This record gives sequence, C-alpha cells and structure tokens, in this order.
Amino acid sequence: MSDRTASEEPVAGAPVADMPVAEAAVPVTDVPGAEPPVAETPDTAAPVPGAPATAVPVSAAEAPVPATAVPVLDAPLLLGVRHHGPGSARAVRAALDAARPAAVLIEGPPEGDALLPLAADPQMRPPVALLAHAVDDPGRAAFWPLAEFSPEWVAIRWALAHGVPVRFIDLPATHSLALKDPRGEEAAPAPEAPADEAPADPAPTPAVDPIRVLAETAGYDDPERWWEDVVEHRSPGADATSRTAADALAPFAALAEAMTALREAYGDGGHPRDAVREAYMRIQLRTARKEFGDGVAVVCGAWHVPALAGRTTLAADRALLKGLPKVKTEMTWVPWTHRRLARHSGYGAGIDSPGWYGHLFAAADRPIERWMTKVAGLLREEDRSVSTAHVIEAVRLAETLAAMRGRPLAGLGETTDAVRAVMCEGSDVPLALIQDRLVVGETLGEVPDTAPAVPLQRDLTRTQRTLRLKPEALERQIDLDLRKETDAARSRLLYRLRLLGIGWGEPAESRSTGTFRESWRLRWEPELHVRVAEAGVWGTTVESAATAKAESQALAATALSEVTALAEHCLLAGLADALPVVMKALADRAALDADVGHLADALPALARSLRYGDVRATDTAALSEVAAGLAERICVGLPPACTGLDADGAEALRRQIDGVHSAIGLLAAGAGPAEADTAASTEADGTSAEAAPAGAATATPSEAATSAGAAPTGATPTEATSAEAAPAEAAPTEATPTGATSAEATPTTGLRDRWSAVLRKLAGRDTVAGLIRGRATRLLLDDGGLTEDEAARLMGLALSPGTPPTDAAAWIEGFVGGASGGGMLLVHDERLLALVDTWLTGVPADTFTDVLPLLRRTFSAFEPGVRRTLGELARRGPAPEHASSDGTDHGCPGFGPGLDTDRADAVEPVLHLLLAGAAAPSEASA
Repeated sequence: MSDRTASEEPVAGAPVADMPVAEAAVPVTDVPGAEPPVAETPDTAAPVPGAPATAVPVSAAEAPVPATAVPVLDAPLLLGVRHHGPGSARAVRAALDAARPAAVLIEGPPEGDALLPLAADPQMRPPVALLAHAVDDPGRAAFWPLAEFSPEWVAIRWALAHGVPVRFIDLPATHSLALKDPRGEEAAPAPEAPADEAPADPAPTPAVDPIRVLAETAGYDDPERWWEDVVEHRSPGADATSRTAADALAPFAALAEAMTALREAYGDGGHPRDAVREAYMRIQLRTARKEFGDGVAVVCGAWHVPALAGRTTLAADRALLKGLPKVKTEMTWVPWTHRRLARHSGYGAGIDSPGWYGHLFAAADRPIERWMTKVAGLLREEDRSVSTAHVIEAVRLAETLAAMRGRPLAGLGETTDAVRAVMCEGSDVPLALIQDRLVVGETLGEVPDTAPAVPLQRDLTRTQRTLRLKPEALERQIDLDLRKETDAARSRLLYRLRLLGIGWGEPAESRSTGTFRESWRLRWEPELHVRVAEAGVWGTTVESAATAKAESQALAATALSEVTALAEHCLLAGLADALPVVMKALADRAALDADVGHLADALPALARSLRYGDVRATDTAALSEVAAGLAERICVGLPPACTGLDADGAEALRRQIDGVHSAIGLLAAGAGPAEADTAASTEADGTSAEAAPAGAATATPSEAATSAGAAPTGATPTEATSAEAAPAEAAPTEATPTGATSAEATPTTGLRDRWSAVLRKLAGRDTVAGLIRGRATRLLLDDGGLTEDEAARLMGLALSPGTPPTDAAAWIEGFVGGASGGGMLLVHDERLLALVDTWLTGVPADTFTDVLPLLRRTFSAFEPGVRRTLGELARRGPAPEHASSDGTDHGCPGFGPGLDTDRADAVEPVLHLLLAGAAAPSEASA
C-alpha cells in the first residue's frame, strides 16, 4: 500500500488501539488493546433505521445468554471493551441480552451507517473491514477491521437480529482522512481556547498503555497474560442461565471504574486527538438519547468510557469540533484477513493471536481439547505422525501447566508448550507452521455482491470468477499453459494488474524451460482494495485502465530502458490498443539515445518480446524493425565504448554484452530460413571463417570442430576422414537442404554475422579490457565462431609473460567465469588448462596476492565436482609434450585432444549387453 493508507496508519482506520499503544498511529487507546479506528463522516450523517429483525443467522457463539430479569435502563449503558477480544465480545452479548437497549451506538465512522444492514447478509463472513477513502485521492484511506470475535461486530449482529437501531458515533471519516497529510500522518487539531483566556502550552502527556498499568498493579509482568486471565479465559459456566442482569453488567462497571482512575492519573494518555473524537461521540450520544430515551447502549473502547460518562456542555463539545478540515469520502465493506489483525502487521489495535482468539470465541465448550484436535489435524496434513494419544497427553500437560502457573484456564503459552513437548518432540520447526496457520491464521473474509464498489473492482471480480481465480489469503503457486485460452487470459489479467500497481500475483520461476509455460505466486491482501480504488482513475475495466496507464507511462518515460520494459509488459498483458503509443515513444527515444549502455540495456527486453508472437499469438512485427535498428547501432558503437574502462565499468559492460548476445541469438532465430540461406551462400562462395564468421556462428560447436578437421564426438573414423577431406562442403549441407529456396530477408537478416565480427574485434584488441576480451573469446567459441585452436592462441597471447597479471586474471574471469560450462572447458580441453596452469605458476610472488581475489571469485563459481576435477588434473600435471594426437599418451588419463581407442573398446561389451539383439558395431580402426 502507499505510505498514506490507514492500514499502516491505524489512525484513521481500523479500530486503532484505544489503549495508548505505542504502535498505534492514531492517538487513541482503548482498554485492553486497541481502539476502533478514528473515522469520520460527513457533517450530517443520514440516520439509518435499524435493519428489520428478519432472518439473521445466529451462530452458536452468538446464541443469547438468558438473564433472570430485564432491567429498564435509566441511563446510557456504556460498555467499554477491548477491540478484537473474545472475552469482551461474549460480555457485550450477555450485557445486551440482559439490558435489551432501545438502540445500540458503536465506535466507528458514521458514514458506515448505510452499510450496517449488510452485516446480516448470509454472504457476509468476517473478518471484514470498513474501507473509507478520499474520492479525489483514493490512496488516502483508512480501514476499520472487524472479526467474528470483535465486540463491535457482535453488537451489530445483535442489533440487526433484534430489530434494534444501530449507528456509528465516532469522528466521521470525512474529518479523520482530512487530518492526515499526504504521507499518511495525522496532526491532532489543537482545541481552541476561549477568547478571554491565553492559549495554554502544556507539556505533552507521556503515552500510557492502560492494560500494562492495570497488569502491573495486579502483580503481572505480562499485560496480555493478565488480560487473558481476567477477561478472555472467563467462561459463563454451567450456571449461565441463572445469572442476573447485574451479573452481566458487573464486569463493565468494574472496568469503567479502573479506566476512570487511569484517566484521572494520566489525562488523555498522550493522545490529544482523543478529545476531538470523544466530543463528537458525546454529541451523538445526546442526539440518540433525545430520539430513543436513556435506554441506549454504547459499545466503545474502555479508555473512552470516562470521557463519555463525564458532564460537559454541548457548546464546549462543539467548540472542539470547530474548524475541522473535510474531504469527500466513499465507504464500503472489504474482505479482511486474520493476518492483518495481527500486531506484527503494523496494525495499532492488533493482537498477537487472532486465530487463537477466534477459536476461543467459537468453541462453546472444551476449548483446549478442540484446539489440540485442530493442531493434530494440521500436523497430519503435513505428514507428521500424530495420534489420538498425542492429543490426550497434550491436553493433560496443558491443563497441568495452567494449574502450576495459577491460571484459570490453559492459555496459548501452555498449549504451545504442551504441543512442543508432546506432538513436536521438542522441535520449534513444526511450531512455526502452527503459529502461521492456526495461531495467526489465514482466514479471508467475504462481502456480499451488493456492497458498494468502484466499477474497476466490479470488473475485476467478474473476471476473477470467469477465469476461476479466487482471491485467497494463503499464498499459492499456479502454473499456466499459455497454449490454453483460459490460462493465457489469466496471465494477461495478472500482468495487467501488475501494470496498474495491484500486486496480487508475482511471477515465479517456472519448472518448465518452455516459453509457453508460466508460474505465478498469488496472495490477496486487503490493501489491494485500496490499490484497485486508486487504479480506478484510469478506467472502469481492467483492460481499459491498464491501456490508459501504459499510454501515460510511455509518454512520461525519459529512459529508453523504461519504454522497452513497458513495451514488453504491454505484449505480456495483451494491450494491443496501447502498443501504437508505446512503439512511437520507443522509436523516438531510440533515435535520440546515443549511449551504447542504454541501447544494450533496452535490446534484451525487445528480443524477448519478439518471441511472444509465437507464444501468445501477438503481432510483434512493429518491434522487429526497432530491435534491428538498436542492434545495428550497438554493433557500431560497442568497440569504441570498450576502451579505457576501469574494473567496475568493464564488469557492467560485460553483463550488457551477455544480454546483447542472448538478444541477438533470439533475433537471429526469429529471422528464420532467410539468415540460414545467407550463411550458406556465404560459405559456398568460399568466404573463410576469419573473414566472414557468420557461417561459423550459425553452426554448432560440433559442426565447427568438423570444419576445422576434427571429428565430432561420437563420429566413426570413416566419418572423421570424410569430414577432414571436405570441410567446406559439410557446413552448407547442414545449413541449406537440397532444393531450399531463399526466404524473404527480414530486418534481422545477417545480424548474427555482424555481431560475430564485433566480438572478433573485441577479442583481438589489446586496448579492450581483459575481462571483455576474454568474454568475447568465450562467446565466439560457444557459438562456433572460433575453433579450439584459435581460442587457445588468443588465451596464450592474453596469458603471455608480457601481460600484467591483473589483466591476465581478468581475461581468465571473462573467459571461464560468469556463464555455465566455463569450468568444463578447462576440464575437457587440456591445452587451455595447461595455459592457465603455466601462467599461474609463473605469476611473481609480489603480484600473486593482487590476482588471487579475481581467481578465487572466478573458480568459486564452478560446481564442486568441477573444482575437484580441476584440482586432480592440476595435481597430476600437464600432458607430456610428446603426447600423440590420438590421446594414447598423455599425463591425465581420460582427458586429452584425441580419442582413446583402448577406453572406447572397453565400452563395447557393455553396449552389446544394453543393445541385446542388435548387430555388433563394425571393428573400430585406429
């Protein structure tokens, strides 16, 4: 989310801790915990009649607790609670059943009054949140989360089920959002002093945590443990039906008395903004008393109870609200998650264990036994052996620990200790899974389709249903086959959302190497609703919004790489309408940018985009000409740019050369038969590899070895002889089948030839940095543009005694480092290894320490097996100078330039066994 959203600044959002909690961005503190968000509504909130007492499903946890008598309230019933506390929720339900108020007032933004009837909708499943955002700036937003065990949610459901009017009475969101600056911070408005008094400038009151103070007074060092013992673990018991109304109201009276003492000692608790909120709540309470009489109930953070019970004048309260800024707001219900209720998420009113609290609230009886059963089920799903006996022993141990620690009921600490000892065998690894899945939980709420939403959100919801992509709080990975229309549409949706800044999905590494497969990690966060609202300014559908934003970004982009990345994104997202604008911007930036580094950074994205024409059936012809133009300019400007570089500049340019090399390979492959025919005709004309390396560049390494006179791996001696006798005819036969016709030339025809010529220039120039010369040599060798003899000659020159050791070490790093297979070159080509070994042993002692870091960095990137083999070869020493070319006499058995016929003959019996019944191969000749 943007740094202006309320999920990070609980101030104007989710029930921010009413208790002065240090993390709460909103200076609001409620008793145990956090306090509901400071929300603001328009000056005149339309009264919302209470929902009719029609079918409102009532869960077991919401079942009414009968009282022996129903008193007639002669004063407002102030129910101070801790937000998201199951004990407070049960107590609120019991108090409402006992008191039967004429109206229920709840701490929350009055703009949400019109949305309250939706809480009775069967499709509404907590956790949910009220989301308010500024109409002109959707990023300025606030959340008011409610869970099934939140006292406010219980009060709303009770009122709707009993046909009792219910309203929010906190500061309207229209004010609270206006009080937030663009960075999401709030400035507490200073109350105006009477005209006849000088403005006071008192020192700020230090922040206070009411629960901590009460816990320390009771002798507890852990505030959460004290709250659980006195509130959360209190159970109505078997005699619940015999309780009187006074019993149901007694806890709130005791808590109000404690909060009154704290407010007298600590004032506003370091949260001056509470004075404004409480003034507005008192005004709304007066209005409700005039309409419904004194028989109203107020559910609010316990920290506010003394302020609402105190006597103040209407004029004084209105003076506190005078001059508050306003902003036009919109509000709706959005799904929330247990994870976002957790304190570690940054939510000021958060709790440590929302999943555990939800369990305590829902479990009508035997909560510990039911919890252990859940834990056992989770561990079994993860293939851990947990039996019924484990569950029984864990329950016994948790209850024993609670008794030893003097607790009324085993809490989360006792159950965790018991699970660790009995089910996890003392290991904390399974406990991490339990903490994530059960203690915190991944529950994602649901809201009905009738809830207000911006058009973009509605289009996204329809698309998600059409593509069967359900938003889930638990992270999951999906694999897409782009050859299937549904999967291709899913991919386009996810890329469009990423373009709009809605990060529902992140590309993941695919298990397949094909370009027709993609993998995504999906996880829906509540804050994404704010992102959707922000993106709504671009359009009413996902496609139109993404198109409009892409066009805007293309016109605003200043760097060539930005436009190329945007063009690639548009192709991935299937935004055909945006491509003309993006392509025009790309052509304009490419024509004006003369920096080779910028061009090299831009080309790979364009080359990747060109292959989407095959994978996604997207027309990429417009990109081909631009890509070819960039490649041509790189070929012209690269050699001069490679001179006079320091170590860091050479490393950066080496990475860019690797990217350009891969890009040109893709571009040349896309050229199709045209380039192959050009290469074949070039070789048929008798052009040598030295003068025109393109033909060799299109050949594989084994073909290059054949044209050089060496038999490719696996060839018989007869084949080797024929290849050696007629190397010129072999390559054309491979490249141009008989009867092939020349294809129409494309913008990329001959591009590989020109790039190969550039690499040859870089490999042979002494003024080019050693790192780049070595890398150019390696790229030519891999593509068949150099024979092994030529590569050995260039290495010998680079490692000659006249070359400074640091330059030689850089050449080695460029040649064998930074790419796969570098170590295997040295393993299987003893000449190259001997050159490196001879150079290294000849490095003077005074410069050896200078080249050691470069060599260590290069060789440490090799696989362990490759390093081990190189060490063994170095220990055995180089091959003797008189070693024959057939490999029958060399110092390292198994490695050499020729074919070891004795070892090859030894394999023949095994092949006969594997190929039982096959004709015996012809006798190998020497």
